[in-house]
Amino acid sequence: MQAMYAFSVPVFARTLGNLSAILGKGAAYAEQKKFDPAVLLAMRLAPDMYPLLMQVRIACDFAKGSVARLAGEEPPKWDDGETTIGELQARIARTIEFIGGFDPARFDGADARTVTLTIRGEPVEYVGLAYLAHVALPNFFFHATTAYDILRHAGVELGKRDFIGKV
Repeated sequence: MQAMYAFSVPVFARTLGNLSAILGKGAAYAEQKKFDPAVLLAMRLAPDMYPLLMQVRIACDFAKGSVARLAGEEPPKWDDGETTIGELQARIARTIEFIGGFDPARFDGADARTVTLTIRGEPVEYVGLAYLAHVALPNFFFHATTAYDILRHAGVELGKRDFIGKV
């Protein structure tokens, strides 16, 4: 299997699937404790960090954007209208479906493909392998982990197995 594909699509899809299950545990926790799950979506670890809602959106955006760029495409723009855990889970499912639609052959040459991002209004170029290893994966995992951490901090019973999934 093409290495750039193997270290992107299946990695993103697996972690997003685990993130959806984690959100499901958050919803069950809110129901059990009899509070509005929207409370969880508004939680953040620090005042200057994004809330859970944004952490999940950004993780999805990094997955779909990274896969599209590595395959030589412009990533699609999606509305950020989710307001419930169910809607976030639907966004995750949509992201998994989108990235799963890429054939591994589309990643031929992706390691050397130029990826251009606009950061703070300025274009920044990366070589595909460096982009995946030093931008896409670290940012994706930062936001997925932060989403996990917010729910864990809120009291949702989660462990490493929930984040990593069954090996």
